[in-house]
Amino acid sequence: MDDVGVLKKETMICTPLMGQSVEQMVRDMHKAKVEGADLVEVRLDYINNFHPQQDLEIILRNKPLPVMIVYRPKWEGGQYEGDEHSRLEALHLAEKLGADYIDFELKVASDFLGKQKMDQHSSSRTIVSCYVDGVTPPIEDLICRVALLQSTGADMIKLVINATNITEITKIFHLLSHCQMPLIAYSIGDRGFMSQILCRKFGGFLVYGSMEGSPVAGLPTLESLREAYKVQYINKDTKVFGLISKPVGHSKGPILHNPAFRHVNYNGIYVPMLVDDLKEFFSIYSSPDFAGFSVGIPYKEAVTGFCDELHPLAQSIGAVNTIMRRPSDGKLIGYNTDCEASITAIEDALRERGLPNGEAPLNSPLTGKQFVLVGAGGAGRALAFGARSRGAQLVIFDLDFGIETKHFLFIMNQ
Repeated sequence: MDDVGVLKKETMICTPLMGQSVEQMVRDMHKAKVEGADLVEVRLDYINNFHPQQDLEIILRNKPLPVMIVYRPKWEGGQYEGDEHSRLEALHLAEKLGADYIDFELKVASDFLGKQKMDQHSSSRTIVSCYVDGVTPPIEDLICRVALLQSTGADMIKLVINATNITEITKIFHLLSHCQMPLIAYSIGDRGFMSQILCRKFGGFLVYGSMEGSPVAGLPTLESLREAYKVQYINKDTKVFGLISKPVGHSKGPILHNPAFRHVNYNGIYVPMLVDDLKEFFSIYSSPDFAGFSVGIPYKEAVTGFCDELHPLAQSIGAVNTIMRRPSDGKLIGYNTDCEASITAIEDALRERGLPNGEAPLNSPLTGKQFVLVGAGGAGRALAFGARSRGAQLVIFDLDFGIETKHFLFIMNQ
């Protein structure tokens, strides 16, 4: 992928509000501010029995922070199914009542902006948006869509895709880093998570986060954006590290590694990476900006084939859980830290228990012990190798006791 563009301006954190009543919207606006949002996206199409004049006045009179008004029709992925003229009139009304941002669709841009020009007193900033449904098109097509959005004359533009593969996110990064005006661009869904976290690195105008108790697929929480990821400190020079896994949502890596980076004053960010195809992933994410990876289920064994070099221990085990990109030549070096980390932890626990006579063992407390292992995947291989190296007697239970497991045991017995 291309090198990173220049960060254009401060990136704001926004949370979408989809309350079904005006009262709920007002409560959620105040809650969003407390949780760290810079602005809120108010989805009018989710409000039951919406009355434009009355409800907009309540929302905008009680806003504790800037508001983006969105009234999304069904044909653009929203909830509104009524008269189009009434919908646009509600957006114009929001503009007159002092909404900070008005979001409208590319399809109606000329009509909306044409009427806005007649109102010289508007202080609202306009956002023209486009949702790309279905398969993500080639980057050339997306560039053309961005150019079309720019040609409308809106103050800002928004492009949303629905990535089916994490490799498609690089198209978003390309658009963000090359656009000459404020651009909001991201992917919805679980595979779009990284497009939110790394938005600031590539010069995006807005990153979205969900409120506590109101999860949205593909969105980090406001708390995690501020605390775990600290996106306010990400810049164009930030190095990216991540967990390659499937599934990946269970990982505690971000809350462990990101504070560690900050503690040693290292400009890095650690993000979960939901990967479907290793070959495609490594061919796309080859930039020096992506400096290293942890490897989880189910890729610890398969990923060895995508490393340029393997540490001897990883080579012996046949599994990798850590990959670093060597700065001097960009080659991927695979390591296995599962083995020593897990075995020494078990040894330390056994030493704490001590021997019956109170004496500490001279050798490993695992020596001569029966070591029962359930599973012979990547992590299991590392544990088996480590236990055997300490002189333990192995007993392995594996549901899929196939050729690869038998080959591994053959090597272990040599």
